Amino acid sequence: MPRSVNAVASRARRKKILKRAKGFFGRRKNVWTVAKNAVEKAGVYAYSGRKQKKRNYRALWIQRINAGARIHGLSYSKLMGQLAKKDIELNRKVLADLAMNHPEAFKAVVDSVK
Repeated sequence: MPRSVNAVASRARRKKILKRAKGFFGRRKNVWTVAKNAVEKAGVYAYSGRKQKKRNYRALWIQRINAGARIHGLSYSKLMGQLAKKDIELNRKVLADLAMNHPEAFKAVVDSVK
């Protein structure tokens, strides 16, 4: 009986990896073993990058809120503490947007907690 190797599935598997390696430099884009390792590592970086993106945005929002609050004579921590005490539930994303793009609305929020 002839040997059965299931070439269709293995070729499809390799093609899938090599397609994801498109645009990589040197042998990483067209040599199977090198590309497989490169794609695996890229996946690890992509996973951690999705987590870091959230951290970076939160840090950016905090900086923007702090800058807006200091214009009105408050620090970030004092402003957030007062907002929590007064039960004003605006998240950091919204507050940062107000501080950047709608300073008069942000001033109204700050005045409501002073």
